[in-house]
Amino acid sequence: MRDLVVFVADLTMEKAIETFLTRPDFYRSYNLHVRPFDFDPRTDLIRIPGNDAGVFTKGHEWVRDFGRGYRHAVLVFDREYGTDADATTLRDELCARVCATGWDHDRFCVVVIDPELEAWIWQRNQRVATPLKFNSVADMVAAVRAAGLEWGDGEAKPSRPKEALQAVVRQRGLGWSSAIHRSIISEISLVGCQDPAFVELRSALQGWFPREVNS
Repeated sequence: MRDLVVFVADLTMEKAIETFLTRPDFYRSYNLHVRPFDFDPRTDLIRIPGNDAGVFTKGHEWVRDFGRGYRHAVLVFDREYGTDADATTLRDELCARVCATGWDHDRFCVVVIDPELEAWIWQRNQRVATPLKFNSVADMVAAVRAAGLEWGDGEAKPSRPKEALQAVVRQRGLGWSSAIHRSIISEISLVGCQDPAFVELRSALQGWFPREVNS
C-alpha cells in the first residue's frame, strides 16, 4: 500500500504540489517537518477534470475509485471558482461525501485554498523576490502596490494574491506559467507559508507521517 495520493484541480496546482513534495528537503523541519514518505507524482498526483468545480463536485468519487491502495488522500482546490460559499462550507460538504464512500475522516484531508493557489506563493522573502526579478523585498512590495493592489504593512502576502502575481509577472515581462510557481516553491522555506489552507495541509501530513522525537 502506498502512502499518499493527492487530487488537484489544474496543471498549475499539479506542478506546485509536485514541486514541494519532490524537493529533496521537503520533510525537513524548515519545510513540512515530517518523516520522509513515498510520493511519486507520476502515479500519486491526479488531476481531476473540471478544474476546481470538478474537485468539489466529483472529488469523493475519485477518492473512492482511485484511492484504493493508499493509506491517505488529499483533495486540493481553490475556493474562488464562481461560488459564493465559504471555504469551511465547501470543505465540510466534500468531507462528508468522502466519508460516505467509506473513508475514515482521519485518513484524508480536503484543502480549500482561499482565495486561490497563489496565496501559497507569497512571502516577504528574498527567495520570492529573486525569481520575480526584484533586487529586494521592498521593491517587490512596492511593485504590487504600484499595480493598485493592497499589500498591508506587516501582512505576509497581498490581499489579492493571484492578481498580484499576474501584475508583477506582466510588469517584469516574465510570462504567466506554472514555471513561475515552481521556481518560487522550489526555493522558499515552506514553514514560512502561513496561509491557513497550507497550514492545514502541513498539519495533516505531520499527523500521518510524524517525525521521530529529536529527529
